[in-house]
Amino acid sequence: MKKIAILSSIFIGVLAWAQGIKFEDSNFASILAKAKKEKKLVFIDAYASWCGPCKLMVKNIFPLQSVGDYYNSHFINAKIDMEKGEGIELAKKYNVKAFPTYLFIDGNGEAVHRTLGYVEEKDFIQFAKDAEDPNKRLTSLKQQFEKGEKDPEFLKNLAGLTMYNDAEFSGKVMNRYFQQKPNLDQEDVQMLLSGVQTIDSPLYKIFQDKKADIVKFFPEDKYEKFDKNIKLNTVSKKAYNADTKKWDDNYFMSETQKFLSKEEADKILKRMKANRALKNKDIPEYEKLILDLYKDYSAAGSEELNSLAWNFFENVSNKTSLEKAIAWAQESVKKDQNFANTDTLANLYNKIGDKKNAKTWAEKSIELAKSTGQDSSDTEKLLKSL
Repeated sequence: MKKIAILSSIFIGVLAWAQGIKFEDSNFASILAKAKKEKKLVFIDAYASWCGPCKLMVKNIFPLQSVGDYYNSHFINAKIDMEKGEGIELAKKYNVKAFPTYLFIDGNGEAVHRTLGYVEEKDFIQFAKDAEDPNKRLTSLKQQFEKGEKDPEFLKNLAGLTMYNDAEFSGKVMNRYFQQKPNLDQEDVQMLLSGVQTIDSPLYKIFQDKKADIVKFFPEDKYEKFDKNIKLNTVSKKAYNADTKKWDDNYFMSETQKFLSKEEADKILKRMKANRALKNKDIPEYEKLILDLYKDYSAAGSEELNSLAWNFFENVSNKTSLEKAIAWAQESVKKDQNFANTDTLANLYNKIGDKKNAKTWAEKSIELAKSTGQDSSDTEKLLKSL
């Protein structure tokens, strides 16, 4: 029995050792202090609860032993929701605008390196190694750029690292890159389309000048649609005042009608206002605008309807509005039944107190999840609660 006990303890020890990233359960100030004391960098998984790639990283990459071995021995690791608690201020401080973003912070709270998105095992470990190498950190790469570095691969890498958190700087990097490219390949075109955001950007002129290259890879109607979106983004940035949280409706409507119909412009303005209201947690305004926009939802796609229904589940409490969300979710299921929209239906029915329908759709969602290899743990928790 003693021998068995010893073997069991060894086995348990092996299991404990073979684990993924260990995240600190503490506030950011304490994490920084620990990093400073141990002379390590802080690794932050800056995520949002709704983010699909974030969940995939949690499922596929963070639990890997190779990843855990490196990150646990080299960093103080933190996992912070950027839309809750102290994460809201940290998102502002470190300019987190896309999820997941991975930040490497020194003990003084300075960001020395960053990247983002779903990353495979080897690349994820390499990013960590780059963060520890002063010559490969983002701060160093920016200095090299300012000194005039023109290597195309260097510029492409730097543009990718800064595109979603420092659009102005990334625009300068891409501008230098594209000035050296007489012809664009498909990868270049995709980078250009990701980088050009307003007509005021130097990239917009490249977007116009290189139209012949771009339409080799994208149909001309898509080019024209993208051009409209750039113009629309330019107008919306000027029409919305982030300090006062007010829209200049007259400016928006007059400027957008130069390239959109009045009906299109009005609908887009309402949609933008709704999205901004949700972001600002002005739920009554969001609820009112969405209900108005989706009086007729017959032309909306399955994914769009499911997203609306889920947003109402998470944020709205009015029963009549929730019943409208159930109708959207039902239409989503009718158009394309899948794990996500059946889960939404289950949660909405549960929220209005209809346990019978909640149970039916939760069971259906779990069945679909298992048949497609998706994680149904949250739905299973819901089912058990019923």
